[in-house]
Amino acid sequence: MAVSVVMPALELAQEAGKLLAWLKQEGDAVAKGEMIAEIETDKAVFELESPADGVLAGVKSSAGDMVPVGRTIAWIVARGEQPPAEDAADAATLAMQQQARSTVAAAAALAIAPAPTKSGGPAGRASPKARRIAEEYGVDISQIRGTGPDGSITSEDVLAAAAAKSAAQPAAAPASAMSAVARLMADRTTQSWTQTPHFFLVREVDANGLLKARKNAGEGFTITDLLISLTARTLAKHPKLNATWTGQGIRLNPEINISLAIAVEDGVVGAVIPRADSASLAGIAAQRKQLAERARAGRLRPPDVAGGTFTISNLGMFNVDAFNAIITPPQAAILAVGRIADRVVPVNGAPGIRPMMTFTLSSDHRVVDGAQAARFLDDLAAALYQPQL
Repeated sequence: MAVSVVMPALELAQEAGKLLAWLKQEGDAVAKGEMIAEIETDKAVFELESPADGVLAGVKSSAGDMVPVGRTIAWIVARGEQPPAEDAADAATLAMQQQARSTVAAAAALAIAPAPTKSGGPAGRASPKARRIAEEYGVDISQIRGTGPDGSITSEDVLAAAAAKSAAQPAAAPASAMSAVARLMADRTTQSWTQTPHFFLVREVDANGLLKARKNAGEGFTITDLLISLTARTLAKHPKLNATWTGQGIRLNPEINISLAIAVEDGVVGAVIPRADSASLAGIAAQRKQLAERARAGRLRPPDVAGGTFTISNLGMFNVDAFNAIITPPQAAILAVGRIADRVVPVNGAPGIRPMMTFTLSSDHRVVDGAQAARFLDDLAAALYQPQL
């Protein structure tokens, strides 16, 4: 029986995805779970798995196509089986897409087409000032429709033509060149900053215990691995920090899934370590390494970025002392981590030098109040001071 391959959705707000490339060709044998295509969504670039064993057939979309979520892009069939005929819904969608593309193309052509000139050549009736401005802005004065007396070209006509030329040509290029990751950052940070009531708490933490724990853990473990483990276990005692604002109220998430902010070439992605509160340190380290490698290679999969309930953003490796992070919707908080550096602090009533680090907790005031956030930071600082406990 034929099984459809559809454009997947990573979140409710997603409407479409872009097919970047087919990794298998029509007629190729595929196994269930084998990667068959590269998809770009507003979350990330990931590889699409085959939903069944069989043969790839009935491919409906090509590289570069924007495809609505849920639409069939191909079929997996048995050897010798024919894919189902195109259904009416798919045909209607395709027709609308083609019509939209034709309309956009026609509008673009109309927008950049030069305005017709009047017979008799209005360019010959342009004022000296208009000619000078046209030369300065690189505007072909013979293509301008004059609005002055008897169709003469004024300086205002030339300036308007120059503005239209600038708007119609390269202005749209940077936006169209943005990747899904860059678009996601722009959209989500704007949404979060303008719609979420942020407040920030800053806490300096003694990192001596953390450094000893990392040394005892051995090779292959990082400060970030320990932070993920300790933060997740602390969140278990503070469910409000692991909650979501739904618009009608607060939803306490049943799992603690730590989203780790990972820098990629053109932005930041949040790769998720599920149930981090119950995962071993070795398991967290292995997942973190795999996620970082896939993120930087542009090969994240849908489960890699789904379901995060709390985010950690660590810029300590970039020698940043402290920073304020923007909350990732629909989460209620994000922890910004600065570098570990020796500082003079009171030690047993006398000045001493200790390895210190700065935490900045950004919280959604609809979900968390200041006292709750402060208690979470206090417990997290205690956990870092004695991580073996």
